[in-house]
Amino acid sequence: MSTSRTRTLPAGVALAGAAITFTSMYLAAGALTPLLVVYKERFDFAPSMLTLAFAVYAIGFLAAVLTVGSLSDYVGRRPVLIGALVVQLASNLLFLFAADVGWVIGGRIVQGVASGAATSAFTAMLVEVAPADRKRLGTILGSVGLTGGLGGGSLLAGFAIQFTSSANTIIFVVLTVATVLGIGVVAFSPESVVRTSGAARSLIPRISFPAATRREFVAAAPVVAAVWMLAGLSGGLAPSMVRSVFHSDSSLLGGFAGFVAPAVSAVIGLAFAGVAPRRAMTIGIYASIIGAAGIITGVLVGSLAVMIVGQAVAGVGFGASFTASLRLIFPLAAAHQRAGVVAGIYLVSYLALGVPIVIEGQLVGPLGEVPAVFWYTAFTILLALISLIAQRRITRAALRPPVRMPLRAKVGKSG
Repeated sequence: MSTSRTRTLPAGVALAGAAITFTSMYLAAGALTPLLVVYKERFDFAPSMLTLAFAVYAIGFLAAVLTVGSLSDYVGRRPVLIGALVVQLASNLLFLFAADVGWVIGGRIVQGVASGAATSAFTAMLVEVAPADRKRLGTILGSVGLTGGLGGGSLLAGFAIQFTSSANTIIFVVLTVATVLGIGVVAFSPESVVRTSGAARSLIPRISFPAATRREFVAAAPVVAAVWMLAGLSGGLAPSMVRSVFHSDSSLLGGFAGFVAPAVSAVIGLAFAGVAPRRAMTIGIYASIIGAAGIITGVLVGSLAVMIVGQAVAGVGFGASFTASLRLIFPLAAAHQRAGVVAGIYLVSYLALGVPIVIEGQLVGPLGEVPAVFWYTAFTILLALISLIAQRRITRAALRPPVRMPLRAKVGKSG
């Protein structure tokens, strides 16, 4: 009688392969930042459709993360990740063979579903497959893979568009190969989760903010929305603005405009790991305000350099404040409440990424592009200021000495 054992990759190889595969998913999402401008010219669709094609990614992401986001805790990492990568493969093929804007919108929705299904499972897997002495490296790779992939995808796509005549084909053939190889890596990586019951119940969306978390959530939510709106501007508007507002035909500059904010936020997110979360939050709020003001100034005076500097400062705001919001809110929830808290934070984030940018696209017609961008960005400053006031109230309350209740005099019986 013979027994068969499934061969698995060594821990170091599995970690590297999983990190590259995870990053490739966000490279694909980031590549769409400058490619949307190419699609707009090829298929001749309105600016409002461009922002819609960018924003529907958030719909797919939210739908997946709120349903299958924790499924891998019950059925295992590998089945969920293989399924997500197959969906990612389908999105790559939709972009590769896109015939009109409908294909692009469909591809973005499918791409969002793949990312939403894979992100939590990949971030967990990267820690679990890492060698025992490199668990922190797994955490870092998960963080850098997401934001770094978005920025790197935009920059690399900008290079491809600038220097080749078939950028779309090159990008999505390479990403399709990477996805197929990634499926193989996941299939032969060690499984760290024992299958348990409750998978069907985990598909029911759960969004909750226990009483202990509500004050911090209310204080952080406006700036979380603000920095994700600014991320939407970098990803959905900036490359198009390079041509329409600043009158530059450089696809490389368009790719760089989509690269700078997520790249800076990735670096800042790591650099601020040792900074006290309240201090990081305050720094992030100020940076988001200054960055948004820089973007507005660049647009109004016609300086692309000023706008890009503003985006970089806004990236500081994202990296500092979003990471700080998680550190301030997450520990206040009990273990069984944290999935609902994370889902709620994702809901705020991706609604802010998707909904305002679609509204901005609708306002371009009646207002003009520059005024629409002005009011969009000015609204992020208002949101950040609301969070700044809330953070100061929390800080003052923490410094205020506790109110002592007067002791009642005891009346004793006389003997």
